[in-house]
Amino acid sequence: MKRTLLFFLLCMAFVACSQQGKRVNHVSGEAAPEDSAAVVQLRYAQGFTVRYLADGVRLVEVQDPQTDEDRMPVGYAFALVPRGSEAAVPEGYERVEVPIRSTITMTALQLSNFTALNAHDYIKGITGTKNLYNEDILRRVEDGRIQKIGMEGNFDPELILAANPDVIFISPFKRGGYDAIKETGITLIPHLGYKELSPLGQAEWMKFVALFIGREREANEAFAGIEQRYNTLKQRVADQSPKRPTDQSPKRPNDQSPKRPTVFSGEMHGGNWYAVGGRNHLAQLFRDAGADYIIHDDNTGGVNLEYEQLYATAANADYWRILNSYHGDFSYEALRASEPRNALFKAFRDRHVIYCNMRQTPYYELAPIQPDVLLADLVAIFHPELLPAHEGTFYRLLK
Repeated sequence: MKRTLLFFLLCMAFVACSQQGKRVNHVSGEAAPEDSAAVVQLRYAQGFTVRYLADGVRLVEVQDPQTDEDRMPVGYAFALVPRGSEAAVPEGYERVEVPIRSTITMTALQLSNFTALNAHDYIKGITGTKNLYNEDILRRVEDGRIQKIGMEGNFDPELILAANPDVIFISPFKRGGYDAIKETGITLIPHLGYKELSPLGQAEWMKFVALFIGREREANEAFAGIEQRYNTLKQRVADQSPKRPTDQSPKRPNDQSPKRPTVFSGEMHGGNWYAVGGRNHLAQLFRDAGADYIIHDDNTGGVNLEYEQLYATAANADYWRILNSYHGDFSYEALRASEPRNALFKAFRDRHVIYCNMRQTPYYELAPIQPDVLLADLVAIFHPELLPAHEGTFYRLLK
């Protein structure tokens, strides 16, 4: 009996040892890291996927989350291999040793992911410092630890080579200029967070960056907090604000229930008004904040409209959201001066212009990783009774 028990215990120990350092990812059925807190599982982002293989290899595929006419024609596939490992890479995947040692970021959204992960040490180059407020990044640019490589479409190849990055994060739909970089042999990693259709989907791209720098646990923890705060406030709004008109039952006589406010966005520039589509992540943010965006189409990007077209749709909207870079203090007088017809909008007359000045607020370097803060700003404006003590971080009502 004792021998039988000893044999059983030895067998159990052997099985345990054989499983050490590995666990089963029940989502994909493949080998995954033992540290479950470091496993990247996506809930909102549609632009990339992750699969775990043996030997620590992770297969990351990048595809356009949108299906409009500007959709990225091809996908990208990377095999992230632990640095120094000789693990085999499946056919069709570009090998990338991780964690990377250095990189160049091309956009503020990409930079925001590194900021969220406290990972500025990896950044050796950026495109510029316009509307950049992060003091740590500015110090690194000043003392030469980070190079300014020029703007997209006009890069300085010598500065890029001097930065010696392992990879470069790019935005394939921007102005480009990547042909010269490709000749250097540096791996280009497309970052499509800006094309996500939801604010949380955009923020979840911090997990994408984390895969390349070995900060998955930190990314999962940071995003979990953002998600919890965002969804808690979203549900609070849904519980206390009326449903969208498309969901409403026919009104009863003398029904005095409050209506959802309506909102539009943008300004006239060069004779046209750029209006984002009804499936854009900004439109989703408005809806989650308890307001209806005035454009209800299925476009994910945006369209240029003439003033008359926009006015016909937005003349009676309750709120008007404006994001710009204005020298000095923006005002209703400045808004009227830029286009006298702006004063015709109901939102202008009611003093319901929601405003963010990028010269005074680090919008693009923080907003992508703080959708919960954006949501709170808008809820405090659309439904002030829900957040009476809230002070806007990005948005405020124009005075």
